[in-house]
Amino acid sequence: MTIEQRSFRDALGQFATGVTIITAAPKGHAAFGVTANSFASVSLDPPLVLWSLQKSSDTFEAFEQSTHFAVNILSQQQQDLSNQYAKKGSHDLVEEHFVAGETGLPLINNAIVSFECEIDACHDGGDHIIMVGKVVAMSDVDAQPALLFQAGKYRALASDSE
Repeated sequence: MTIEQRSFRDALGQFATGVTIITAAPKGHAAFGVTANSFASVSLDPPLVLWSLQKSSDTFEAFEQSTHFAVNILSQQQQDLSNQYAKKGSHDLVEEHFVAGETGLPLINNAIVSFECEIDACHDGGDHIIMVGKVVAMSDVDAQPALLFQAGKYRALASDSE
């Protein structure tokens, strides 16, 4: 059986995900970020997370040179940032959008939470690379509604009162 790529992508898009901006600042590169919804937790002990990056991404080379990355979970109020850092060629972070974290990694202002990670392992994943990071620092959690993505659109969870 052959699986048609567009149909497969559309089917996968039915799974609702949170939206993140993955940031880094390896030597020789300005602080940059890329919007990603391929984030997942892996382990509590040790604290591990993962995300995947398309090998054709214009940020691929910079991430290959990185030893660390940060995962910034976006709130519903940050859809504009998600859109901005999802655009090809638009990944240099605007100075007003971030602060330096405990490890010096750029962290998105007003994110729900940011995880500063040391790259633990990278795995080939077809047309993507899967990056596993050991969480070495974490911001305080600002409990607010998360930015969600499903079926090609931003979504919101229903409120508890509904």
